[in-house]
Amino acid sequence: MPVSTASSADLERAIDPWLAHMRWRRDFARWRERRINQEAYQGERLARLEQLAGRLEALQALDLGAGMGGFAVAAALRGAHVVACEYNPAYCRITRLRAERHRLSLPVINAAGEALPLPDALFDAVVCWDVIEHVQSPDRVLHEIARVLRPGGVALVTVINRRAWVDPHYHMRGINWLPRLWAEWLITRRGRTKQGAAFRDMQRLSDMHYFEYHAFVALAARHGFSVRDLREEDLLRGTLHSPKPVRRIVRAALRCVGLERAAYRLQRDWYAGMFELGLVKQ
Repeated sequence: MPVSTASSADLERAIDPWLAHMRWRRDFARWRERRINQEAYQGERLARLEQLAGRLEALQALDLGAGMGGFAVAAALRGAHVVACEYNPAYCRITRLRAERHRLSLPVINAAGEALPLPDALFDAVVCWDVIEHVQSPDRVLHEIARVLRPGGVALVTVINRRAWVDPHYHMRGINWLPRLWAEWLITRRGRTKQGAAFRDMQRLSDMHYFEYHAFVALAARHGFSVRDLREEDLLRGTLHSPKPVRRIVRAALRCVGLERAAYRLQRDWYAGMFELGLVKQ
């Protein structure tokens, strides 16, 4: 589908103020490019949704916490019927500009995940990437996800590990093993706060909702969901990718003695930065 260069320029101008606070990143230029062209980098997430929900064509999907709209636009380009829901009004505008760049008519709703202005049982699938940690009430958001899903519908969610060794937001080692006050002091000392950014809420480490794995599974179960650990399923299928050769060697050795799955679960509970989960509505 043709891309509008005028919309692309407008999109860059709208996005740049939301990136300035991350200039400490060594890969800032590449990271910025991926934000501007976010819809071009959604292959893994699209494949994940297709793995869980089936063919994307005509799938009724809600992108909850759509952010800058990369996934919603990418899914719509693949034929899904997507509604993008985002709490930040500026991100809603960015999502509309991204959709206009591809001449897409994409519904965009400005609302909080705790109170979705949508009818019951409307969607086959909900995606909620990098959102749970930032909401006011994860419990209420899960209630709303369950409400808008049809019976048998699925939700793809990411959840930050309370024991994450490398924090996914601040890219610092060990801070989640410290008392939050100490961690906040270190973040400030390293110059990695979001002070001066356009964000206003639920961005400080001490404000965000991180979960131990089994605590989140129990919370989801209270809302009628069974939980699938999608990375563990990759492991069992033999499709879990380890980028470093040494990790592949260690995994092969553990597999030979029947301990690969146990080692994965240990790593998931005590080290991994994020859980990637499929929630199935019962």
